[in-house]
Amino acid sequence: MGDIDIARSVTLKPFEEVAKIVGIEKEELECYGKYKAKLSDELKQRISNNKNGKLILVTAINPTPLGEGKTTVSIGLADGLSYIGKKAMLALREPSLGPVFGVKGGATGGGHAQVAPMEDINLHFTGDIHAITSANNLLAALIDNHIYFGNELGFDKVVWRRCVDLNDRQLRTIECGLSGEKGIVPRQDGFDITVASEIMAILCLSSDIEDLKKRIGNIVIGYNKKNEPIYARDLKAEGSLAVLLKDAIKPNLVQTLEHTPALIHGGPFANIAHGCNSIIATKMALKLSDYVVTEAGFGADLGAEKFIDIKCRKAELKPDAVVIVATMKALKYHGGVDKEDIKKENIEALEIGIHNLLKHIDNLTNVFGLNVVVAINKYIDDSEKEISLLKEKLEGRGINLSLVEAWEKGAEGAKDLAEKIVELTNIETKLNYAYGLEASIKTKIEKLAKNIYGAEKVEYSEEAEEEIAKIEKLGYGNFPVCIAKTQYSFSDDPKNLICDKPFTIHVKEIRLKSGAEFVVVLTGKIFTMPGLPKVPAAESIDIDEEGNIVGIF
Repeated sequence: MGDIDIARSVTLKPFEEVAKIVGIEKEELECYGKYKAKLSDELKQRISNNKNGKLILVTAINPTPLGEGKTTVSIGLADGLSYIGKKAMLALREPSLGPVFGVKGGATGGGHAQVAPMEDINLHFTGDIHAITSANNLLAALIDNHIYFGNELGFDKVVWRRCVDLNDRQLRTIECGLSGEKGIVPRQDGFDITVASEIMAILCLSSDIEDLKKRIGNIVIGYNKKNEPIYARDLKAEGSLAVLLKDAIKPNLVQTLEHTPALIHGGPFANIAHGCNSIIATKMALKLSDYVVTEAGFGADLGAEKFIDIKCRKAELKPDAVVIVATMKALKYHGGVDKEDIKKENIEALEIGIHNLLKHIDNLTNVFGLNVVVAINKYIDDSEKEISLLKEKLEGRGINLSLVEAWEKGAEGAKDLAEKIVELTNIETKLNYAYGLEASIKTKIEKLAKNIYGAEKVEYSEEAEEEIAKIEKLGYGNFPVCIAKTQYSFSDDPKNLICDKPFTIHVKEIRLKSGAEFVVVLTGKIFTMPGLPKVPAAESIDIDEEGNIVGIF
């Protein structure tokens, strides 16, 4: 039985029944059908003085084409906490249409550990990402309209890009304004995927609608001939963009297949953006429950680092425990085993691949000062000998291992992990950041490259050097950095899995995100607009004669 069939076999509770589990009244919800609702501003205000619950971050080793099941483990853990009698909630990101129709698939978990209704969540959901796309492109239209009517602000260079929430490599760089009409100024432009747009980041990092408007106004959209910045507020754009986002800024309430309440809100990628769900959703979940399970995208070198250095720093949050997800197959893949042979027992490859996991553990415990448990998303054909070796390696470092079978067994399959997490959250931690905000941009990049990735050095393109100097001259050098890097490796080379030889991080481009209040650092061959694979998932997605969607996984 596939994920979509399992999801359909479960009778969901109406959203008001799910809300009652964590003390939300029906009138504090805004209905989006039978199983989806947005949380109202009145609820946010009512719970503002509630005591915070415990925050559990779920991250992972560097991902592989095999899939590690980080979201599945996150959902299983929340259900497992409910199963052992704890008041738990999820706070997750919204899926992007790019991966759904591309190669990665949906982002609602799998098996008996899913959030539902899975088809809605993976497709248009409550329209948040469409609203972000519209707001982003309204600002682009306002810029070109201003230039058309005389360019009073003196745009010499436009840096604001358009966006669409699909994988479309053809749009990475475009020429626009080619109609030949009088007054239209042709120029080079480009598209990012919506989940990498600055509007997405702003929505996820804003504390309320007023903060949202302020941040939108602070976006640098271009420069004049004196190289002085032009802001979105100079176009009086912040009000109209905020109107488009007035509903999108409110978190979405859904449920797991075992009826644990879940807030799904905001969807930035972690390889090319900051990879965390919204601050508003996370903080509301903490006020509504005793344990909140959240996840940060891709491996801990990307998602977890940005969760801590950007989101936690901004929101004054601290994880009480961290789960690092891996599979035995993925560990062997990082040890050099081909996908075709991945099910075969291979102790030698596992010995090598474990180093990827150990490096992530070292970063989280020694750099960030957090308490960690490793969760193995277990498959039926996993070797007991390999599991014993991994357990031995982890015990030598004082790290607990939990075998998670939530895909097959739901909450019961995550009971052991839930119990270990409850115990771990009772141990006090002191959160450290990987760098100080007072450091230069280059120092921040190099601290991450050397201390988190394990690089020997960092090289900068001439364009990146110039942009860093410009950003620091403008007074934005104290922003955190958001490094865009391949998710598959600690290096910026997706094929360098083992990273056993000295490597260099290559910084090719720097982008100021003054509204989001961070600096994006593009490394290697990373793009902010992904492409589709040779055989995209879109080819298998369909709707049958009875109106059921098929092919989403």
